[in-house]
Amino acid sequence: MGFFGDLFSSETKPEPGTPVLAKDALITNLLALNRETCPYQVKKSDDTNYDLVAEWKIVDAKWYQIFAKAGLKKVFQVWLKLDESTSTVSTTDKEYSINWVAGIPNLSLSTEAFVGKKTEFSFGTAIGFTEELKPGVIYNYTFSTKEIKEPLKQTTLASGWSYK
Repeated sequence: MGFFGDLFSSETKPEPGTPVLAKDALITNLLALNRETCPYQVKKSDDTNYDLVAEWKIVDAKWYQIFAKAGLKKVFQVWLKLDESTSTVSTTDKEYSINWVAGIPNLSLSTEAFVGKKTEFSFGTAIGFTEELKPGVIYNYTFSTKEIKEPLKQTTLASGWSYK
C-alpha cells in the first residue's frame, strides 16, 4: 500500500496466522468485555445496520452519579458492523448531548451531533471533606474514548478479524 497509505489507513489487521473465529464467537468475545466495574457496556444493537453498540453506562444507576459529578456533557457510542465475508469489523462513532435534570441524565441528539471517528478525553478531581470528615479526594475520574475503543479493537484482532 505504500508508506502514506499505511500511515493514514483506518484499518488494522490481526497478526498473521491468527485464527479467524466465526462471527458468533467474535460477538461472544466482544460481549464478554462487559463487567460491573467498567464504565461502558457492549450490547446487541436494535439498529439493523449494526450488530453491536458500545457506550458509556450513562443510564446505569451505579454510574450516572459519577458521570453527573464529572459534569459529562456528551455520550459517546461506538457502533459495530461485522462483515463475516471479509472478517472485518467496521465502526462508526456517534455522540449525543446530555442535559442533567436533578442529577438524572436526559439524553438528546445534539444539534452538533457527530458521526464518524472521534477521540476525546475528559478528566477531573474533586477535593473536599470525605465521609471521615477529613480533607481528601472525593472523586477522581478519567473518561476517554480510547477506554471503549481499545478493548473492542484488541478483542477483534485477537479473534482474527480486521478492525476499521
